[in-house]
Amino acid sequence: MSVEAELAPLQAKIRLNSVNKIFSTERGDLVALQDISLEIGETEFVCFVGPSGCGKSTLLRIVAGLERGFSGDAEVNGAPITEPGRDRTVMFQEHALFPWLDVLGNVMFGLKLKPGLNDKERQEIALYYLQLVGLNGFEHANVHELSGGMKQRVALARALAPNPRVLLMDEPFAALDAMTREQLYGDLQRIHAARKKTILFVTHNVREAVCLSDRVILFSPRPGRIRAEFQVKLPRPREFNDTNLAALARDITNELKVILGPENRPV
Repeated sequence: MSVEAELAPLQAKIRLNSVNKIFSTERGDLVALQDISLEIGETEFVCFVGPSGCGKSTLLRIVAGLERGFSGDAEVNGAPITEPGRDRTVMFQEHALFPWLDVLGNVMFGLKLKPGLNDKERQEIALYYLQLVGLNGFEHANVHELSGGMKQRVALARALAPNPRVLLMDEPFAALDAMTREQLYGDLQRIHAARKKTILFVTHNVREAVCLSDRVILFSPRPGRIRAEFQVKLPRPREFNDTNLAALARDITNELKVILGPENRPV
């Protein structure tokens, strides 16, 4: 397979129908997700927000194929999700880079399992994604030499390099400082426009969700259910401190306060 073919954008639709997930604990059964039905279109960027314990990450893991033992249907492009696959890649809060590999080696690592590519082609693809995330010139830097934001850029390049149809992101920017996060918001919007990925993004930060997504799905806990959906029709690229963005984030936050109730709100 040619490098050009490997870099061609691939798209996916996701369909969830009556998904339920129950965990067995010492205290009895815990219903993590109840009757989740959701369709996500090709190239759509969807954020999951909600209080802790509402099942956001569990649903992301189901789509990734990492969480089994659920009922209902979960599909990508009409194919049932039964296990992890190369069409889906997960990016977590921790960058999980290999300290014994340099930046280029980390990005190339995910390409080792791609069939039909030689080492030169893998390197060419890895260099393309490093340039896409703004790290050209750092190919041979060691991981310990990088800032937190740069490490997450490497992790993002590594996640994108195998050219998955779906990118699943579980609070990837939560541990970063505010300035670095805002820089990455712009980067991710640009990358989404360039690569046309379907993205599911879990966050506790409502304004982050509005800044990045086409649609915000608000979950309520005990059990985890979809409480509301908010379409984000603001023009791109979006600035984190834009007043219109802040106004929509305030509406979602007000709904979140209703979900939490006075007894569950943080002091």
